[in-house]
Amino acid sequence: MSIADLKIKIFADGAEKAGILELNQNPTIKGFTTNPTLMAKVGIPDYEAFCRDLVAEIPDKPFSFEVFADDFDEMERQARKIGSWGSNVYVKLPITNTKGEDAGPLVKKLASEGFKLNVTALMTLAQVRDIVPCLEGTPASYVSVFAGRIADTGVDPLPLMCASVEMLKLVPNLELIWASPRELLNIFQADAIGCHVITVTHDTLKKLSLVGKDLTDYSLDTVKMFYADGQKAGFKL
Repeated sequence: MSIADLKIKIFADGAEKAGILELNQNPTIKGFTTNPTLMAKVGIPDYEAFCRDLVAEIPDKPFSFEVFADDFDEMERQARKIGSWGSNVYVKLPITNTKGEDAGPLVKKLASEGFKLNVTALMTLAQVRDIVPCLEGTPASYVSVFAGRIADTGVDPLPLMCASVEMLKLVPNLELIWASPRELLNIFQADAIGCHVITVTHDTLKKLSLVGKDLTDYSLDTVKMFYADGQKAGFKL
């Protein structure tokens, strides 16, 4: 299968403006996500200015921007502000706050008022089951399950992701995000189970050119790389 055959939507996950604008030129990329951790890592000085600038530059693809409060009243204030930045903006809300308190009531309130949401950091089927009813009435929202982090614990995320796909069928306009993939293969795995969206880091997206590459040729390229690096390093025995 080639990238062109995929039904799943690939969203670029990152916080570097130049990279986002470059990826926007790639028709394979259907949307963008970011989070406070990624933005802090690259030293974004002004959260709102950065986000508004991106929406102005790319008004025709979905963006997900996350609240960074821990108190639910402040989360709500931030969510309303973020949601006002554009019709293509989805407000990212964590499934709980740092105390483990359920964000469901806030999700339900905002969804019922027509906000587009991206409920993030889910890792259990119970969390998916509990949040889906809260999103009834939303015009469009995402449920973001961190399949990559689940896999990091030694647990196969595929059964949970398959079950999540089925659960989201209960509420129209919901889409499941396969979040935090660790390798390009995850795109094809997510597509095979009917997942709607996968978020992929800029670094991993650079591997898209390898899809369909002849493995014998790839083996030879690898041998050449090892040889060239050994020569460059001047190793001797």
